[in-house]
Amino acid sequence: MYEVNIYEQVAKNIKKYRKLAGMTQAQLAEAIGVSHEFIRRIESKKGKKTFSFQTIWNISRVLNVSLDKLTEIDIDEFTTLS
Repeated sequence: MYEVNIYEQVAKNIKKYRKLAGMTQAQLAEAIGVSHEFIRRIESKKGKKTFSFQTIWNISRVLNVSLDKLTEIDIDEFTTLS
């Protein structure tokens, strides 16, 4: 069995696809109607990861990526549970 932190995976994917889209955190924040600080906290490894499904949906629309891409899990980063 594996343990995965879905918030961390989504945060990594948001950052990845935002950069691929050539957008800054500030541009993404403006496009979805949140503060730059909110996007920074989502993407930060130390930040508190609390965001709604609506936020993820809005980000996916702006970045032109499907929700499954934002929730994609990197198998190599799984932690095996005993």
